[in-house]
Amino acid sequence: MIRETYNYYISTDRALAKRLRNILGFTPKRLQLFKLAFYHKSMNNEQTQNNQHNERLEYLGDAILSTIVAEYLFKKYPGKNEGFLTKMRSKIVKRKTLNSLAHEMGLDLILSSYSQGRMSKSMMGNAFEALVGALYLEKGFVKTRDYVINEILLKHLNIHDLEEMDDNFKSQLLEWGQKNNINVDYKLLTKYKQDKRDRFKVAVIVDGNEIANADDYNKKAAEQHASEKALQKLNISN
Repeated sequence: MIRETYNYYISTDRALAKRLRNILGFTPKRLQLFKLAFYHKSMNNEQTQNNQHNERLEYLGDAILSTIVAEYLFKKYPGKNEGFLTKMRSKIVKRKTLNSLAHEMGLDLILSSYSQGRMSKSMMGNAFEALVGALYLEKGFVKTRDYVINEILLKHLNIHDLEEMDDNFKSQLLEWGQKNNINVDYKLLTKYKQDKRDRFKVAVIVDGNEIANADDYNKKAAEQHASEKALQKLNISN
């Protein structure tokens, strides 16, 4: 209690402590750990220059979040098979969903306080996972699980809408090609650095012609974005 009181009222990071209390419902004891969750390695500041960033917390949070979501879905859908559960988990833990959750929770406001450069959407999802990692280290698995389920999944996600949503654009495009005897292929146009990370630009090739292209921080995500653009350009509805 003494540490929490100090962090909330006296610490130089008391503004962060108050914001986290509004988000988490408690004042963290290990405030510096939670602060680290909001330092992306692409940020141009003293912490990241000293190799202090949120990648390790993000790695931990990703694993914890995946386990929590898997358990939640396993219990929620006792009659569904492994394929359905895997797809649903993918929809929840994918970067786009985490970016949206981070925004709804107000994590972007904290991120903007520490970012001295351009803040990308993906940084919000990274911070979300890092925050889950910090929460796990502070409170343990059970309380982290309860928070993620009750304060995030149940409050900010419409699980029934996710059931109906088919967001595998690449699969939709390939199925369309097979059905209509049209060749659909993907080509890596370039790989480059942005924010100190690899970024991939991928094109969709339909019967030898480039229809659309997109880039992202991993090749699979770039293929999905390019496929979505191609579906729209070709006026293909699911």
